[in-house]
Amino acid sequence: MKDMPEIDPAQLAAEIAADAEILQALAENGDIATLVRPIDLHFKGPQDRIEALAQAADDLGFEFIEFGEYEDGDWAADFSLLGTTEPQAMAALTRRALEIELAYGVEYDGWGCAANDGTDD
Repeated sequence: MKDMPEIDPAQLAAEIAADAEILQALAENGDIATLVRPIDLHFKGPQDRIEALAQAADDLGFEFIEFGEYEDGDWAADFSLLGTTEPQAMAALTRRALEIELAYGVEYDGWGCAANDGTDD
């Protein structure tokens, strides 16, 4: 795995603030943050960099899901991992995603997951 570069603290703070709104919406939909569930991550960028990131997925602790392509020629890659939506876990995931963004020359395009109220098991 590549050495991860230092991220901009202001960017991290902005991402965590945006995540807080999503986490609040999940909670309002019955999410129990301590329950483990699949969390999807999305990155976009030039094809060669997206392919390099996809090849590194296992080393980064992610499962590669699929490629996509934008009209502007950029590629996208979706990844998944198991985790909770506890604020500290999501802050750590967001920090890691921003480090990956810098290390691989791609754009972190967010995360997503379904609310988990414990009844889907």
